Amino acid sequence: MDIREKIPHLPEIYVDSNINLLLRRAKENRTVDIEEYETTGGYSALKKALNRFKPEDVIALVEESTLRGRGGAGFPTGRKWRFAIANPQPRYLVCNADESEPGTFKDRIIIERDPHLLLEGMIIAGYAIGAKEGYIYIRGEYPAGYQILKNAIREAREAGYLGEDILGSGFSFDIKVYRGAGAYICGEETALIESIEGKRGHPRLKPPYPPQEGLYGRPTVVNNVETLSNIPIIVTYEAYFMNIGPAGFYGPKLFPISGKVERPGVYEATMDITLRELIEMAGGIKDGKKFKAVFSGALGIYSEEDLDMPMDYSPKGFGGTGTTIVLDEDDCIIDSLIVIANFFYHESCGKCTPCRVGTYEQLNVLRKFQDGTASEKDFKYLEHLAKNIPIGSICGLGYSAPQAIVDAMRKFPEEFKAHLEGKCPAGVCF
Repeated sequence: MDIREKIPHLPEIYVDSNINLLLRRAKENRTVDIEEYETTGGYSALKKALNRFKPEDVIALVEESTLRGRGGAGFPTGRKWRFAIANPQPRYLVCNADESEPGTFKDRIIIERDPHLLLEGMIIAGYAIGAKEGYIYIRGEYPAGYQILKNAIREAREAGYLGEDILGSGFSFDIKVYRGAGAYICGEETALIESIEGKRGHPRLKPPYPPQEGLYGRPTVVNNVETLSNIPIIVTYEAYFMNIGPAGFYGPKLFPISGKVERPGVYEATMDITLRELIEMAGGIKDGKKFKAVFSGALGIYSEEDLDMPMDYSPKGFGGTGTTIVLDEDDCIIDSLIVIANFFYHESCGKCTPCRVGTYEQLNVLRKFQDGTASEKDFKYLEHLAKNIPIGSICGLGYSAPQAIVDAMRKFPEEFKAHLEGKCPAGVCF
């Protein structure tokens, strides 16, 4: 049976773009096969890289582009690659497709609708860093994406884009897909590596970092789906790539937006777009309601005064994955924080005591605010937890777990005060 017959039905997700780079083949709810990909310019960037550039030239292009990782941290991609090549071969390339943060579904669009864009980016990246093997670690809850990637890899291998001596260049590279089991912590790069190695998905102490000592103890570059999908665009456009977007934050960016907007979906724009403009791009607040707040996935909360911030990685920018969950006047901040706190409590791997215990404690305290039994002492305790969970944790989950609560206490103190008085402004609690 053809593997395409086994692929589950793809969900309807609205997409839109004002630059048509990452999403130009992904507007329709279907998977682009290799034939269509090639006829629309696909794999031409790979041919260009193999025929015209040395590996060092590709790394220099990526450095010049100022491409930052699109998985949340925003680390310069070219710098990460250069760290890896400073260490001896063999080297590995790992694509982090374990997209599990609340409200984040941008990588899913590329995987399910334009998988060869990701594969082409991986092959070029493998060529640049001198890797012969690549891995895609995909979220276990993406069964369609898993099957689609396996099919796309087969197509690419049959066409000569994967395997030995790719296109007669002397460069050999292949890709394997590894399916996760539903643990958010495995999105942390070292936990992901541990999982691929067949171990429990717990983060490693750093240093050493993966470009120094990663998969099977060898230098490893871990990039996310959107990051790698930018590579063919960079190779194609070269210096012109730096005409796309604001200085220092060049290139396209995907923004998944959900919640109380008219058209939830994935939007492609440059990073000088503001939060307000992104919400307007999604049709504005649903049913003409009043805007209340935005959750950046699970990593922070923004109020009306933040609507004109740029969606870039500057100190005053939105940053992160670009995930936007919009709340309106009918939503309760405390009730929404409980959803986030429950997520971190459920997903903590338990390795670090401050995170394991702290996520449990902050969830319980928030529930006291929700049921009307909280006191000023509980507010102080939340502040204590917010200070101590990050400093006692070794990975990003522990650093991020209290962030939305900290932001809410600072930006929405009236919500906490009202709940201390037994009132819920949105009429949700009690």
